[in-house]
Amino acid sequence: MSTSTFQALGLSSDVLSALEFLKIEKPTPIQAAAIPEALTGTDLIGLAQTGTGKTFAFGLPILGALIANPSQRALILVPTRELALQVEESLQKIARATRKRLSTISLIGGASMYNQIERLKKFQPQLIVATPGRLNDHLERRTIKLDAVKFLVLDEADRMLDMGFTPQVNRIVEQLPADRQTMLFSATMSPAVTKLSASYLKSPERIEVAQQGTSSSLVTQELYVVGKEQKRDALLRILKEHTGSVLVFTRTKHATGRLSDWLESAGESAAPIHGDRSLGQRRAALDGFKSGRTRVLVATDVAARGIDVTGIALVVNFDLPDAAEDYVHRIGRTGRAGREGVAISLATRDQERMVRDIERLMRKPLERNYMTASGDVHKEAPRALEPVGARPAAPRGERTYAPKPYHQRRPYGQQRQHEKRKKW
Repeated sequence: MSTSTFQALGLSSDVLSALEFLKIEKPTPIQAAAIPEALTGTDLIGLAQTGTGKTFAFGLPILGALIANPSQRALILVPTRELALQVEESLQKIARATRKRLSTISLIGGASMYNQIERLKKFQPQLIVATPGRLNDHLERRTIKLDAVKFLVLDEADRMLDMGFTPQVNRIVEQLPADRQTMLFSATMSPAVTKLSASYLKSPERIEVAQQGTSSSLVTQELYVVGKEQKRDALLRILKEHTGSVLVFTRTKHATGRLSDWLESAGESAAPIHGDRSLGQRRAALDGFKSGRTRVLVATDVAARGIDVTGIALVVNFDLPDAAEDYVHRIGRTGRAGREGVAISLATRDQERMVRDIERLMRKPLERNYMTASGDVHKEAPRALEPVGARPAAPRGERTYAPKPYHQRRPYGQQRQHEKRKKW
């Protein structure tokens, strides 16, 4: 479905007036396709590129329904604290602009449990945005009931339904009424996750405005093959060649802190964000990045699905992600809201298989650039960067070591006895 206005989608007058007040005029393709289906009450699976407005695609119909029937509740489950705060902030802005009494709450780990309990008692929020772990904590304490939940949304559904979150999500779903509308939204969804999600959905409509795994055409992607010991120097050279805010991804929490400290010592304003930092530290790092006080934010994948900062000029994969799907979410932090962006990945010569997995998911090749120790960039691999295993042939006449076949080798004990006999 293609439309140029929200008025043609069937949204309530309260939501339309709020959009007009906030000067939000044109729906994105996923919003134009998903909102009419969501308004019918059917279950949905929505697939769209990162940064295309999936939050409003499920949020606007829900807000209209909650305003019309204040006794209903909506539950939105997300994988990270940052994403929970972002989703609540976005929908709270619309809710306030409607000038209707509609309360929201985010239930996330790291925040005060006492404050959350008091807020639940006082306001009885209709819109709940939560991470699975903290919501399960509230369910065990019996500080929240989910029997009035009419709408369930799994945002970033592929991560929500992986092996780490599935048991927690199952415990939550058991507490929900069977008569509900369930919506799953993500940029990527493997066949295994789709099969797993079938237990939550009833005859869902699948809306796919772009092939899953594809990235925005506004993002220019580059790949540099470097030696492992050259990665820091390569990163510093990249930062000097580009202007604007930069999001750098590493694989581990320890690497995030070390790299951030090293960048600070090299003269770059940098801050780390990862799962072991407190909620206050993570929010401070993110606020500094949004305001421009910090140019480089060094993050683990906790930020890949939880950062919505307008105008990130460059995303650097200092470490390639373990899963190809995470690559799509990482580079989706730039090139958002119609703006152009650049994504640069650093790979070592033994990571060819990981690169090919990414290319297979993206359905297009990544142009390789080979960086030597001196900083020179080549389109073809220099000899020093040839794939591991391509051993050069020995010169003619030169003897090469050839180990004995396994069946001809002496067992360790016999070899020791042989040496003793030889010695005496």
